[in-house]
Amino acid sequence: MTQHKRLGKSDLLVNPIGLGANAVGGHNLYPNLDEEAGKEVVRTAIAHGLNFIDTAFIYGPKRSEELIGEVLKEVGGRDKLVIATKGAHKFTEQGDVTFDNSPAFLRASVEGSLERLQTDYIDLFYIHFPDEHTPKDEAVGELKKLKDEGKIRAIGVSNFSIDQLKEANKDGHVDVLQSEYNLFKRSAEQELLPYTAANQISFIPYFPLASGLLAGKYNSDTRFDDLRAKDPLFAGETFQQNLQKVDMLRPIAQAKGIEVAHLVLAWYLTRESLDAIIPGAKRAEQVLDNLKTLDVKLTAQEIEQIDHIFG
Repeated sequence: MTQHKRLGKSDLLVNPIGLGANAVGGHNLYPNLDEEAGKEVVRTAIAHGLNFIDTAFIYGPKRSEELIGEVLKEVGGRDKLVIATKGAHKFTEQGDVTFDNSPAFLRASVEGSLERLQTDYIDLFYIHFPDEHTPKDEAVGELKKLKDEGKIRAIGVSNFSIDQLKEANKDGHVDVLQSEYNLFKRSAEQELLPYTAANQISFIPYFPLASGLLAGKYNSDTRFDDLRAKDPLFAGETFQQNLQKVDMLRPIAQAKGIEVAHLVLAWYLTRESLDAIIPGAKRAEQVLDNLKTLDVKLTAQEIEQIDHIFG
């Protein structure tokens, strides 16, 4: 039986292994996505007890929410699922993208997501990126109104700095912070993670496997034609050094009879306030593979060893 975790101060209980759904209909992020394969990813997740699915308006745009909405309609059991989505991206008449956290825009974003997801409520709604002009407590205040109206059940913010997070949480309404964090990018440990731990906010890292780099699947000859092609982690000498660090994880994983990815994901769940992780999947079998993380038990020595390799 999976030990479910509570998100922040909310009443949402999730399997700590969730699904990051940016490859479900995220045509603007990944080339040549198969929409039926994306829907099968969601079906498989739900069928195997993974109840936490993370999407966003900008994945597609809109298409990820629409595909997930189709699956929700088809499989039923909505009350057993925790659906998270995000809003903040606004397209200008010129086709540019800006961020908008104004109360009116957030309300419109929630209404649009409800329609695309074909649901009466969103379990967790995030402000996806901060804008430059809206006071963050005002933005969260509007989400609190939407929560009181029953349209959302919990409030999240994403990509907020520590100062923005403190302002957003002025009245204690923030349940979840989603931010970049993985073994290669650990700056969240300095201020964000201590703050979330002290304020009953769940921290959910995105890119937990650093776009596959921490899964141990690549070697020095691997080439990329998607968003990894522009990621400094995958460039030149840095890429080679990163591969060497990942290689140092292999003996630990082999001794436990698991894959490197499971080792890394299990390590995250030992961090305080890090209550769930949302690795992505393009194929159904990847979902099943991610769920194997729940069986991994790390010793204090192994936790310290992994920490040291990437310290």
